[in-house]
Amino acid sequence: MSVPIESNVAVAETIALPEPRRTGQAALEAVMSARRSVRDFTAGSIALAELGQLLWAAQGMTCADAGRTAPSAGATYPLELYAVAGTVDDLPPGVYRYDSRRHALHGIAAGDRRRALAAAALSQTWVADAALVLVIAAVFKRTTSKYGRRGERYVHIEAGHAGQNVCLQAEALGLGTTVVGAFGDDAVKGVIGADEPGEPLCLLPIGRA
Repeated sequence: MSVPIESNVAVAETIALPEPRRTGQAALEAVMSARRSVRDFTAGSIALAELGQLLWAAQGMTCADAGRTAPSAGATYPLELYAVAGTVDDLPPGVYRYDSRRHALHGIAAGDRRRALAAAALSQTWVADAALVLVIAAVFKRTTSKYGRRGERYVHIEAGHAGQNVCLQAEALGLGTTVVGAFGDDAVKGVIGADEPGEPLCLLPIGRA
């Protein structure tokens, strides 16, 4: 069943995110041990700084030569990250694309699109219940232009690295998430609303467990 998208009004073009934290109190081993797939969320919001930290964990820059938190074959960086925000403090509901070089969000479309995204994900209700959903998409030609068809495998490997980084960062922040791979590609693209969103590879609904 399709769900109407609530608004097509433009959102703010660029939103700077708080500087990501590069040290934390939780040991990596403890975070890996505690990580579980979470599909039950409270109605609580998450902070803009937490969203920024999650995005940085997935694709943030870590050095001057554009190296990132997740490895990329040939430094081709095919991934694009989209945040479908619902209840994020100091951020209007809408769809945003992550700019890793500026650690900022670029607004794409306004309105709470979580229900529409849940419908695109075969009516998995926890997608709508989460405070926000991260969409990991890929522009395959960035990598296949260098490595040919083998590059498709490299893109999927990179998406796995980025997704696991988000899962571990969520656990370190006291948040819950899971990886969703069952959805209609074209339906997700329609929800994202970007001109060239790439091919969606997975969804990560994130909220307070």
